[in-house]
Amino acid sequence: MTSLQDVNPRVKGIRVSSQSGLQSLAENITRDISLGAQQSFKEVIDISSGDPQGAGMKPISFVRQVLAVCLCPELLKEERLPLDVRLRALRLLEACDGESVGSYTASSGLPHIRQTIAEFIMKRDEAVPAYAKNIFISSGAQRALMVIVKLLSGGEGQLQTGVLIPQPCPHTLLPLLDEAGVMAVPYRLIEENDWAVDLSELDRALTTSRGRCEPRAIYISNPGNPTGHLQNWESIKKVIKFAAAERLLLLVDEVYQDSVYAPNREFISYKKVLFEMDKHLRDTVELVSFHSLSCACVAECGLRAGYMEVVNMDSGVMHFVDTMLCTDINAPVTGQLVLELMLSPPNPSDPSYNTFAHETLLTGATLAQNSQRALKLLNDLPGMSCRPAMGGIYLYPHLDLPSEIREQAEVGKGAMLGLEADVLYCQMLLEEEGLIIGAGQDDGTSGCYHLRLCILIPPDTLEEVLSRLSSFHLRLIDRERNRSVEEDKDENQHAVTSGRNRPKLHLTGQKSKFKF
Repeated sequence: MTSLQDVNPRVKGIRVSSQSGLQSLAENITRDISLGAQQSFKEVIDISSGDPQGAGMKPISFVRQVLAVCLCPELLKEERLPLDVRLRALRLLEACDGESVGSYTASSGLPHIRQTIAEFIMKRDEAVPAYAKNIFISSGAQRALMVIVKLLSGGEGQLQTGVLIPQPCPHTLLPLLDEAGVMAVPYRLIEENDWAVDLSELDRALTTSRGRCEPRAIYISNPGNPTGHLQNWESIKKVIKFAAAERLLLLVDEVYQDSVYAPNREFISYKKVLFEMDKHLRDTVELVSFHSLSCACVAECGLRAGYMEVVNMDSGVMHFVDTMLCTDINAPVTGQLVLELMLSPPNPSDPSYNTFAHETLLTGATLAQNSQRALKLLNDLPGMSCRPAMGGIYLYPHLDLPSEIREQAEVGKGAMLGLEADVLYCQMLLEEEGLIIGAGQDDGTSGCYHLRLCILIPPDTLEEVLSRLSSFHLRLIDRERNRSVEEDKDENQHAVTSGRNRPKLHLTGQKSKFKF
């Protein structure tokens, strides 16, 4: 490969997330600080993506202890470790070839782990049947989704495969579809209704996509990433009926199923609802659901393991799912083992149970309290508003941007990270306050902008985040107000000198040009 023109055009067409540019800038700032550069902050804080441990959350003791024993079997004799930790590690090692985590596994995952996943699903869905043969373990839910999307991918022009996706959606989804050669068909989530899925929007998206592509699937995130919306039974039923009527494969991201904190609400899986519907739908609707270690409970994002369960998929197609996974050889064994620990935690009679229960309850309480704390502050800031989340680990506030930033973006002053005004806002926030938050997925044509904040972080870190964000945002507003005053002064002065008008009288409390 001698030049850029030799690079695969599809690779060159992959949309690069603004996240990459912001993180590159953060690395430069961090390096400069280490070399003695003076900043108003001591370190960069990143809450732009769902990486709780990267932001300071502590891992679950039971998970790390079992994993430590699996990596170092000599610890099986270490009596200072709880007995259930050592017994669980022994069982997991016995499930590995050579009783070693360094061995290969089947491309679809260790049989013991797949069976554990099936048992978890049956318990969660109150005895709805689940089978290990329909479960495939992968290097994270993202990889599992890529396998399915690549199986769907095909055609060009009007025959190109299309997938209906929510707007907004996970920031990693669009690059994934680009890599697979699939057209994204966005359907708008209704912000005024706490980011609910709307059937008329699904109809609109599907109708307008015809003639541009061949829609073959619909992607749903429940609880919503990054909106935090949680679908109820009736909403899920409507989506299933829509998919059945339009012969669309259902791709359901349920990674944050363990992070529902809205009062009197609980997670309901798409599979459970499907199996309560009439027999024709139960036997024909094709569904693939995804879960992973990136969930709130264990948040072991870096161990890279997840799984998908396929429902009503042709056995011939399932063969090619396994074939695609073979290109990875297998998912990381350590990640597979932690999947088992996540889905089959200690029992109340086990020595590790009390610590495990305390740590997981603390994580859940931190998430719920952080959500309320951040929501109040965001809604108190002028020019910002945020719908309450019901679950997940993000908040997704609406942002009315000052004209200064919009104008700078238009003339290209934010070219390093792209010209979108919300990205420029995030760049300025990073440079002035050392804080990385995610830009929304708005193209600017509607005049609407959003931000993405991960709230599963330590409470003291959240306070620092909110302090930095408030300080920057209020400074920005003050600059906008001062700019308006100066513009009015110039206008009045010009009017006086030209003799056309008397000076404008500014009354106390006169509304700023900045909309909030």
